[in-house]
Amino acid sequence: MAKKTDNYDSSQIQVLEGLEPVRKRPGMYIGSTGFDGLHHLVKEIADNSIDEAIAGFATTVDVSVLADGGVKVTDDGRGIPVDIHPKTGKSTLETVLTVLHAGGKFGGGGYKVSSGLHGVGSSVVNALSTRMVAEVRKDGKIYRQEYHEGVPQGKVEVAGKTGASDTGTSITFYPDPTIFKETVEFDFEWIVNYLRHQAYLTKGLKTNVFDERTNARQSFYFDGGIKSYIKRLNIGKDVLDDDIFYVEKQIGDSVVEVALQYNDSYNALILSFANNIHTLEGGTHEIGFKNALTRVMNDYGRKAGILKEKDANLSGDDVREGITAIISVKLKDAQFEGQTKAKLGNTDIRGLVENMLYEKLSTFFEENPSIARAIMEKSINAARAREAARKAREMTRRKSALDSASLPGKLHDCISRDNEMTEIYIVEGDSAGGSAKEGRDRNFQAILPLWGKMLNVEKARLDKVFGNDKLMPVIMALGTGMADEFDLARLRYGKIIIMADADVDGSHICTLLLTFFFRFMRPLLEQGYIYVAQPPLFKLQKGKDIRYAYTDAERDRLSAEMGEPKISRYKGLGEMNPEQLWETTMNPENRMIVQISIEDAEKADETFTILMGDKVEPRREFIEQNAKYANLDV
Repeated sequence: MAKKTDNYDSSQIQVLEGLEPVRKRPGMYIGSTGFDGLHHLVKEIADNSIDEAIAGFATTVDVSVLADGGVKVTDDGRGIPVDIHPKTGKSTLETVLTVLHAGGKFGGGGYKVSSGLHGVGSSVVNALSTRMVAEVRKDGKIYRQEYHEGVPQGKVEVAGKTGASDTGTSITFYPDPTIFKETVEFDFEWIVNYLRHQAYLTKGLKTNVFDERTNARQSFYFDGGIKSYIKRLNIGKDVLDDDIFYVEKQIGDSVVEVALQYNDSYNALILSFANNIHTLEGGTHEIGFKNALTRVMNDYGRKAGILKEKDANLSGDDVREGITAIISVKLKDAQFEGQTKAKLGNTDIRGLVENMLYEKLSTFFEENPSIARAIMEKSINAARAREAARKAREMTRRKSALDSASLPGKLHDCISRDNEMTEIYIVEGDSAGGSAKEGRDRNFQAILPLWGKMLNVEKARLDKVFGNDKLMPVIMALGTGMADEFDLARLRYGKIIIMADADVDGSHICTLLLTFFFRFMRPLLEQGYIYVAQPPLFKLQKGKDIRYAYTDAERDRLSAEMGEPKISRYKGLGEMNPEQLWETTMNPENRMIVQISIEDAEKADETFTILMGDKVEPRREFIEQNAKYANLDV
């Protein structure tokens, strides 16, 4: 990726307002002061370097997690201007890092597209850091300035010399622990995943991540861009065509890229990006993609005689079954809804994406009829399954199974209806269910025993789920419905706790349930309603002194502390009497439960595909790599 050269000086930096509010209300600028907000700081500084690469002025971005608690981000771009800014009378570097809404992204000509907070990001990170050091390599010199809580500790100084062709910016910052009270410890994997995505989305960009604390190192470079991304996302899946459909087109100041490939699964994975920002809630570019795909499939199906006159049109869900797709748009004035930029709002990009994809995909289908027919047949089968699911849903309703007033016979409900208090234990096995029923606090704890082999929804369409005697009791008990009829407002419990034996069978049942929730009730996972109980592995007894250990290490520590106690290993929940089950696994004052959260839907999709799919080798590799982790946290 060759670097462009261009004049980049104070005339391209515009100033809008001051920085004072940031330390008082940090959440307004970075969303939160917890884990997410802390890592948002890394993203804001790195985004500025990524913008240099998108614009063609940088080829490499390095991020280092420092042993002393800081983060250093370095690029080989043009370097932030250091000349005096005409409006502030200060160095442009100081202006960019200390004045809110000062940057090269307001039409001054610095950037055509950008992913940072439009000049907010750098100054916000500075304000929320105990210390920041900026170094700019430019004009054969190294310029340096240091800040404490956003306040310059002196003027910009020349700190050394460098080669005339050596340009770029390095920003080192230390988050303020009085603001980030939850943690100031950076997660290496989060940074790795973020920079991997950036490398996928910016062809020719190399990203490097280094952790001084552990000496861990990762580098990414993908010449194929989002085509390489699709290939990674479809690992463990059988694809309908080895070639990945890809199209790129520049329209005015906007660039649209789309890559897609179908696989034999029943799920759709569509990731959309605008200026390299993952738009989790989609937006106009994703709407344009979906519209084009549905139109192409129906028009081609009619023209090729695959869809008969009597056949109804395929729905959007039908044509997206089994698709893995990425939509990446780069545009000059991106309009995002909300500070976190989860949804793109530019109206014109919808038509650009829709028209381009319709034209290119129609041509591809005409030129590749065998591939087109395979995709069409899959979509038609999905339509038939959708109709079968509709009939199964109606049949189930007629039997009152999905009526909120109808609850499964095995459910032992609780008395309270206050979702702030209530919780339901989904328990493996009738014997454990019996103990749980007897040992629970029936005021707020409900028990639903499961029995027999559960359906693996990774290998089943929606019509197979309706009426399934293992899953329907779960759906009925929770009250939310599922799939396109899911309604979180109807949830009957504040916590959903999976309680299974701490063995291979128990882990399998737990994973089957999590897969079901992920595919058909995803908001339960996304909003933190799902938990996994952690029953003890050992009981230690010396006289009347009884204690429980949840790990081998805890067993050894308690054994040494108690001195020759009797140690019993629990083989299953059914071995515990009601009092033991309450004391060890159900009493909120003593129990250990793990909240299952999904921060990265892409990673979760990959995990469930590997664990529940047909491919043996990826599953073996995953288990071998993750065997050391006791808790499944996707």
